[in-house]
Amino acid sequence: MTAATHETAAAPSGTPRLPAPDTSRPRRVRGRDERSLGASIALHATMATATLVAAFPVVWILFISLGPKNAWQQPSEVLKNLSLHNYHDVLAHSDLLRWFLNTVIVAAGTTALGVFLAATAGYAVSRMSFPGSRQLMWTFLVTQMFPSIVLIVPLYLLMSELRLLDNYLGLILAYATTAVPFCAWMMKGYFDTIPKEIDEAGRVDGLTPFGTFWRLIVPLAKPGLAVTAFYSFLTAWGEVAYATQFMQSDHYTLAVGIRTFAQDQRPDWAWTSATAIIITIPAALVFMLVQRSLVSGLTAGGTKS
Repeated sequence: MTAATHETAAAPSGTPRLPAPDTSRPRRVRGRDERSLGASIALHATMATATLVAAFPVVWILFISLGPKNAWQQPSEVLKNLSLHNYHDVLAHSDLLRWFLNTVIVAAGTTALGVFLAATAGYAVSRMSFPGSRQLMWTFLVTQMFPSIVLIVPLYLLMSELRLLDNYLGLILAYATTAVPFCAWMMKGYFDTIPKEIDEAGRVDGLTPFGTFWRLIVPLAKPGLAVTAFYSFLTAWGEVAYATQFMQSDHYTLAVGIRTFAQDQRPDWAWTSATAIIITIPAALVFMLVQRSLVSGLTAGGTKS
């Protein structure tokens, strides 16, 4: 009889057996500072490779834009003829400045309208209980399921009836249909993280519901508003499909105007590359202005305080 059998036999009838204690050592998690040299090299090499892959297209377009007209065919000639000649030509001999102004008007209008509608809708659903609030948010979510190309025909017919074709306001409203649903969901999650006691304190001090929203909640929601503004701006700044169908040549935006340089017979890659770099500059500047708020604004709605 083995020792285990003897112990089993010795145990009184009806007495539950306790599991044997786990004597194995707990698995030690290695800290970041304790990473091995090989793992550290592999990690940094992977990150460097990913960075190069992401940055290469932009760097290559910038490189081509600084060369002669045939730089895309002979890249070796760029270093011998570095200049800003392509930028001068596209600014002086094309409608780029008019396209730029059109894009600024549309992007600014979309940003202002998108932030206002998303913030007010998100705050109303987060703080107020009214019939249809849940259905409203689900409607916003369902609209995100359809690609923009599917909405072109109904939007075109609607805007034609309202006489908004080839009109800044019409294009701004079309872009708002894309930006507002996503931003309203995000702002609703952000407002959920702000304590409701702040609203109650505002009402005690005699503020109206809108006064509470504007004077107390909006200053606390700046990170979320920054993300909403950035998303709305990018929606209008680089969009092509709606601007192509709803606007005529006098109201072309940058994303549509750049297509005129790439004709089927003789594309001008020098002007195209220079214009592409010019288009990215305002987007990069806006990103730099809101980058401090992007991370906190995107993650704030993930947990509820």
